[in-house]
Amino acid sequence: MKIKSNMKIKYNDENSAEISHKTLKVDNECFIQSKINGNELEFKIDSDSLGSFLNTVDDLIASEIVVEKIINTSTNEK
Repeated sequence: MKIKSNMKIKYNDENSAEISHKTLKVDNECFIQSKINGNELEFKIDSDSLGSFLNTVDDLIASEIVVEKIINTSTNEK
């Protein structure tokens, strides 16, 4: 079975999207295609099994939550 999905994450500004893109790209380069479009990140996820797909999406979301917390913390400290 082949599973394909697209996911978009919208940020408050382009700088936050760029930071998140650079951070998440390193971790997911082999499993997910990503591109930045203004203040949005677009992900294309392809998987050969439902279990692998769910694990990949779960890892992506968990990593994005950490990146978002770091961005928010650094923004609030300024």
